[in-house]
Amino acid sequence: MDRVFSGVQPSGDMHIGNYLGAFRQWVADQKSHDSIYCVVDLHALTEEISPEKLRTNSFEAATNLLAVGLDPAVCTIFVQSHVPEHPRLTWLLECTATVGELRRMTQFKAKSHQQDAVRAGLFTYPVLMAADILLYDTARVPVGEDQRQHVELTREIAQRFNNRYGETFRVPEAVIPTVAARVMDLQHPDRKMSKSVASPLGTIEVLDPPEEIERKVRKAVTDTDGEMRFDPDRKPGLANLLQLLAAATDRKPEKVAADYERYGDLKRDVAEALVELLTPVRERRMELAKEPGLVESVLRDGAERAHAIASATYERAADAVGLLAAAPGEAT
Repeated sequence: MDRVFSGVQPSGDMHIGNYLGAFRQWVADQKSHDSIYCVVDLHALTEEISPEKLRTNSFEAATNLLAVGLDPAVCTIFVQSHVPEHPRLTWLLECTATVGELRRMTQFKAKSHQQDAVRAGLFTYPVLMAADILLYDTARVPVGEDQRQHVELTREIAQRFNNRYGETFRVPEAVIPTVAARVMDLQHPDRKMSKSVASPLGTIEVLDPPEEIERKVRKAVTDTDGEMRFDPDRKPGLANLLQLLAAATDRKPEKVAADYERYGDLKRDVAEALVELLTPVRERRMELAKEPGLVESVLRDGAERAHAIASATYERAADAVGLLAAAPGEAT
């Protein structure tokens, strides 16, 4: 089977955009692909975060992956820093990527804008992401639209490395969900729903109780002309609601729009669909809290499986560039 790899940064509670844009696809992929999923805690160090919060968020992120339906019996779940080949391969790839390529990354431009001191890790973040992907001979990378550029850079680095040193890495493909790949803030539909931007009414958390989901959808921004149509450019708030209902019910947003005349009716059905979609996740999350030690065991087993694959890939790459192999019994 083709291998799928993707990662989630431990940056806080997961919201509906994470679920529709990533996690739901991950759960589907684990049934038909050799799937590897990672809590990318090293990536979280590119921004200010306390040690205590990083540990807590990493554990919560792993727990949430189990809650959304990932099954460690059929897929691999681990924490990035538990597999040392990730930073080791990153250095080899940093010596393959160019400064010009990294300067063109739109996420770096956005996050570093008007900052006096920018962490070097934020600049080289895409190379670590490339190492994450290439270590596992990944064929498919399910990501949101905002990460497409990083996967394209990964492809460029892999192809350059292969051309320079011989065939070493599989060149992966990005897989973007066709509906709700980019869920927008309910109060500010001109910006993506985000864990890093405080928007209490604009962000639907996956673990929100039903009444909270209903309240947020009811207060979602639309427009004043009352015309029901899917038009993301001119009617972004309405388009966001139509995409949410389309994604939750496996339909096209244009088809959803044809079924409604009033915004209130649409909001009612969006709320009901999201509650139905997310209730099993919230219930599984509560059950996991009753099983101490389970998450740690899953991560330990996942790291062992991931390391077996990653170490072989790293050794292949290290040999390709000419690094001297360690003698038997030496630390590597």
